[in-house]
Amino acid sequence: MNGARATIAGVCGYVPPDVLTNEQLAEMVNTTDEWITERTGIKERHILKGEGLGTSHMAAQAVTGLLEKTGTNPEEVDLLICATTTPDMVFPSTANLICDMVGIRNIASFDVQAACSGFIYALTIAKQFIENGTVRKAVVVGADKMSSIIDYTNRATCVLFGDGAGAVLLQQSSDDNGIIDAKLGSDGAGWVHLHQKAGGSRMPPTLDTVEKRLHYVHQEGAQVYKFAVHNMGQVVRDLMERNSLTGADIDWLVPHQANRRIIEATAERMQLPMDRVMMTIHKYGNTTAATIPLSLWDYESRLKAGDRLMLAAFGGGFTWAGAYVKWAYDGVTKKAA
Repeated sequence: MNGARATIAGVCGYVPPDVLTNEQLAEMVNTTDEWITERTGIKERHILKGEGLGTSHMAAQAVTGLLEKTGTNPEEVDLLICATTTPDMVFPSTANLICDMVGIRNIASFDVQAACSGFIYALTIAKQFIENGTVRKAVVVGADKMSSIIDYTNRATCVLFGDGAGAVLLQQSSDDNGIIDAKLGSDGAGWVHLHQKAGGSRMPPTLDTVEKRLHYVHQEGAQVYKFAVHNMGQVVRDLMERNSLTGADIDWLVPHQANRRIIEATAERMQLPMDRVMMTIHKYGNTTAATIPLSLWDYESRLKAGDRLMLAAFGGGFTWAGAYVKWAYDGVTKKAA
C-alpha cells in the first residue's frame, strides 16, 4: 500500500431514448399502472432498440460522456472494468468492446459478473488497483440490456427491468475524500431463487430451450425480497459499525434500485429519512449493474464535497455489497451522454 485513496472524480450515465411505460405494458400483459406502481414504485423504463446494439453500445456512450466531462483523454485510462449480467457475447468481454469503441488501447480490461451487486464489486476491485499505485486512473462501468433476457409475457418480471449504463472515473485522492471502505458477500445457495436457466455451459442453447422460454430471468419474488432486505441492511450496518457511523452521519443512501419497498425497508433499518435516499426506480426501473452509477449521475448536482454516501446492493447468486464513500467534489448539472 502506498497510502493513496481511490476517489470518484466524475460520473456519467446513459439511457436509451425509447421509453416503455406502465400503460404500454398493460397492453402487453395482464397488469395496470396502479398494480405496478404500488408493488414496485416503477412508472417507466428505457429500452434499447436497434439491430446489433448490445450492452456495449450503452456503456460506450456513458464512458465517452465521462471522459468528455472530466477532461480525460483515452490515453490516460489505465484500467476499465465493466460490471454486467448481459454481455454482448460470451467472449470477448464487454469491457474489451467498450475500450475499442471509445479508443482506449493497450490496458487491462475485463468484465465482472455479480448481477445487481456487480458495480460495487467492480468498484472495489478498481479501488485496490488505485490504492496500491499500479493504476492512476480507472473507469468502472455498470451496464445491462435487461430487455434481452426478459420475458414480456411474464407479468412478474417484465414490469421490473430496464436498460441503461453508468460509469465513474476513479483516481488517487488529493484529500481525505474517496472510497473509505467496502464489503462484499455472497451465498451461492440462493441461485435457485434468481437465475437464467439456459444459455450457459450447463444448458447450452437449443431449439428446445428456446421453445420452453428458458433464456429469460427466473425470479421468485418473495424469497428475493426477504434476502435483499436482510442483506442490504446488514452490509450497511456492518460498514457503519466498523467506521463508527450512525444514520445521522450519512448524507445519502445510494441503494440498488430493485423495488421501492426494498429501498424503504433498507432506509428504515438505517433510521434514515427518505429525503436522504437516492431514488430513480420510478423512471429507470431495475437496470441491474447500472442502477447505482445512474443514481449517482442523476443526483450529482445535489452532492457536495465531503458528503458521506453509503452504497448498497443485492443481486442474483445471491450476492450483496456495500461501500462507504466520501464524495470528492461539489455537484455539477448532469449531462446526458
